[in-house]
Amino acid sequence: MIMPRGQQLLLPARPVFIWSSLMAALALNMLQNMALWGRAAWLPDMLAVVLVFWVTHQPQRIGVGTAFALGLAMDIHQSALLGQHALAYTALSFLANIMHRRLLWFTVPNQTVQVLPLFLLAHALTLVVRLLAGGVFPSWSIVLAPFIEALLWPLVSVLLLLPQRQAPDPDANRPL
Repeated sequence: MIMPRGQQLLLPARPVFIWSSLMAALALNMLQNMALWGRAAWLPDMLAVVLVFWVTHQPQRIGVGTAFALGLAMDIHQSALLGQHALAYTALSFLANIMHRRLLWFTVPNQTVQVLPLFLLAHALTLVVRLLAGGVFPSWSIVLAPFIEALLWPLVSVLLLLPQRQAPDPDANRPL
């Protein structure tokens, strides 16, 4: 694949870093649910953001199966309808996998606009499953969560690409 003009050549992502970032995002989601604000509808789903990032950047390592397993873990933690988050994360990773080549051609701020519909769809799926199962409508603040997740996309992109931007053996004569 030809690199877009001005884009830096990255080192390969280490599998340990990929999985540890996913586990850290899962732990952060769990901590958010146990904090003072509880399961507030406006809270961003950090696991969804990190999952979309890795499906976009490393589709050969992270895919729909990983999304399903992490979704089941979130369902179990939240005592939600089993499969509610699994369905949303699976659809999210499938759509991110479909558009990952196109998404990488955009700059990070433009990627934010491109991933917003994915996050909106994931929250809509979760809400529909919850309502079909007889749950109550959380509140209109649920509309804020996908927008907050999209705004977190640049921060997550910069943080998760930092280890790949470092030179393996830096010296004064090599520009990488």
